[in-house]
Amino acid sequence: MYKEIRSARSEFVPIRGLSYHVHQWNAASAHDPAKPALVLLHGWMDVGASYQFMVDALSNEFAEGRTIIAPDWRGFGQTLVPQTDSFWFPDYLADLDFLLDHYAPGQAVDLVGHSMGGNVVMNYAGVRPQRVRRLVNLEGFGMAATRPSQAAGRYADWLDKLHELHEGKVVIKPYDSADAVAGRLIKTNPRLSPDKAAWLAERWASPDANGGWAIQGNPAHKLPNPQLYRADETLELYARITAPTLMVEASDDSLEQWWKGAYTLDQFHERLKRLPDVRTAVLADTGHMLHHDQPQPLARLVEDFLS
Repeated sequence: MYKEIRSARSEFVPIRGLSYHVHQWNAASAHDPAKPALVLLHGWMDVGASYQFMVDALSNEFAEGRTIIAPDWRGFGQTLVPQTDSFWFPDYLADLDFLLDHYAPGQAVDLVGHSMGGNVVMNYAGVRPQRVRRLVNLEGFGMAATRPSQAAGRYADWLDKLHELHEGKVVIKPYDSADAVAGRLIKTNPRLSPDKAAWLAERWASPDANGGWAIQGNPAHKLPNPQLYRADETLELYARITAPTLMVEASDDSLEQWWKGAYTLDQFHERLKRLPDVRTAVLADTGHMLHHDQPQPLARLVEDFLS
């Protein structure tokens, strides 16, 4: 089992009617007002604890006296959303806005987002540029552009899947044991070491009433989004970002894996040109979960950029 270097405190914060679960490192240490808060946002079907390995790799000089938090997004981890069948992307921006009011009222923070979290922080930085000092996007590429002609089919697909959800046909598969969860994590990411997989398994899943282990994610997250992805709106938000931005990509091409040419890295790099101040870095020997694959080199990149 992986041994933590910096243990996180688990706390619950009232955010927009939810009891939001937040991991906080350095909670007991004296806060240094010269160091902005570092806010780490996870991706789809992940949890805030996923950043533990990168946090452990930060230098003492950088981390000491700095508020470092990683929430579980609504419907993931221990942030429960009872009696819902839909999740909407704007809610993540609103949740983040309220979380920053709680942890860093009136202050600009450093934001790091992975995958879905990377998309959230990019959009948020365009909406609330004054709240973001520096911005790091880890593999948050957005989506392929859509056309109005796709709208009817998308809404119909969403309605069909809603019925399936309420009929109990949309589920997240449980596992027999924490070891089985760890095995699934390694199957998805062969670079993940067994000690890290065992550690993550007990935070990514939890014991269920049937003696198995259930993934801590609401099955409604599996439904398609009925709303089209409007790339032109995203580009306008990008253009409003004032924070210096670091885009970190894995050496494996995630977009080719997911989109099979329908949306490419070159197209994403064209979108990045709308940012006033952006630089890119490619992290060697990594897949999409680069904060698991190479936490030490990633920590150096993030730390150097934020410093």
